[in-house]
Amino acid sequence: MAGGTARIIQISEPRHLDPAAMGNSWAINSFLGNALYGTLMTNDTKTGVVQFQMAKSFTTSDGGATFELKLRSGLTFSDGSPLDAEAVKFNWDRARDPKTGSSSLQEASMVASTKVVDATTLKVTMVEPVPSYAQAVLTTTMNWIASPKALKAGNQRFDRNPVGAGPFTLKQWTRQDTIELAKNPDYWDAPKPYLDRITLRSTQDSTQRINTLISGGADVAIDTNWQTLDKARDAGLQTDTMSLNGGQYLALNARRAPFNDVRARKAVAAALDIRAVDDAIYNGTGKIADTLFTKSSPFYSETKLTKQDKKTAQKLFDELAAEGKPVSFTFTSFPAPESKGTAESVQAQLSAFKNVDVKVDFVDISKATELYTTNDFDMVISSALFTDPEPRLWTVFHGDSQVNRSGLDDNELNQALEAGRTATKQQERKAAYEAVQKRLVELVPAIFLGRAAPSAVTAKNVHGVRQYGQGSLLPEELWMQK
Repeated sequence: MAGGTARIIQISEPRHLDPAAMGNSWAINSFLGNALYGTLMTNDTKTGVVQFQMAKSFTTSDGGATFELKLRSGLTFSDGSPLDAEAVKFNWDRARDPKTGSSSLQEASMVASTKVVDATTLKVTMVEPVPSYAQAVLTTTMNWIASPKALKAGNQRFDRNPVGAGPFTLKQWTRQDTIELAKNPDYWDAPKPYLDRITLRSTQDSTQRINTLISGGADVAIDTNWQTLDKARDAGLQTDTMSLNGGQYLALNARRAPFNDVRARKAVAAALDIRAVDDAIYNGTGKIADTLFTKSSPFYSETKLTKQDKKTAQKLFDELAAEGKPVSFTFTSFPAPESKGTAESVQAQLSAFKNVDVKVDFVDISKATELYTTNDFDMVISSALFTDPEPRLWTVFHGDSQVNRSGLDDNELNQALEAGRTATKQQERKAAYEAVQKRLVELVPAIFLGRAAPSAVTAKNVHGVRQYGQGSLLPEELWMQK
């Protein structure tokens, strides 16, 4: 039913509304980005097949060396100016400029050049062939196109009046409080959006999000906590959770001691009981990421990522200590309950071993960008979440990647990731990612914890929940039964 105002609780508030500075996953700002800018393309959450929205097609005839992006004709920004190939070129070229500080710099940098063919056609030339590059577009902020003129006015003016072509426009942003959105009457896919208005609030506390929904103080909560999702279902609320491969992991910084020694990484991995971590955070309700891919993935392998072996762990800790290299490190954590619980569980478990010392340092979530830019940490929580492994696995683990948290640069792993990226046949890709999994087990740049739970929790009268990519919720599909 059309009309009405939906009260949405998201996890975090953006620093800026410039799409390049936002993040296109459920845990960051994807709902808001989709609302303001719409999407070029989405995907089927079960198969990963690309589905086109403002883009009509994104095709390659040379194995991913070049692509042709075709836009729908007549697309306009909320100020009436055209969303055309020139606008896409401006946004994509801007995203691959390091000065922009885009959260999608790694994926945007896979493009060598862009050329406008006509108003609705953009030719894209890649640095190297990437047959599955559409997956990089739809899972990043490259999927969001903003008005070049508005972006050129600078962050402060753009934050007051962001100009996109999405289903909603910004009415007011009161920082640390609410973001008010209103229906865009000129949205390309009429009669969508169905809602008249959206009120967005943010909190990192999952329990608070769900309790607000249960008490009737909100209509939709974007969530990620397996335990509170159970609580929501018990309260009669509706939940929609995407099933993604990969998961949350502990990144071990191989750039410096102690984790520049593979024995230290293997020792910590062998010492930890991942199910005990799950018990501490989700009371045992989570899903362990014991394999890189879920059983429903065409790339599934039975290769186990972790296996607790206390005897081996202690032997390695003792061996390193005897060489004058006792394992001592700091776990840098954010204060959100899930992060805090993970850090404290790791610290408690490792305290049962000799010759290992763990400190926990809690930093505000606003420090995340700085932390990941400087790589000034020993251990930190990160994630590798995906339907299709491209581009996420390359981005997370390749030695040339600027967002490779572990910093590990291994020739064999790099080659397997390259093979998975450039292969055009499914069987070749499967073989490549099997090699990736085996090398990850041997090198332990990361200790995988559990599957993510990208979820939308709704009141009984809310319908039209649809996610894509990494749990990115589409606001134009939502409607409320009066």
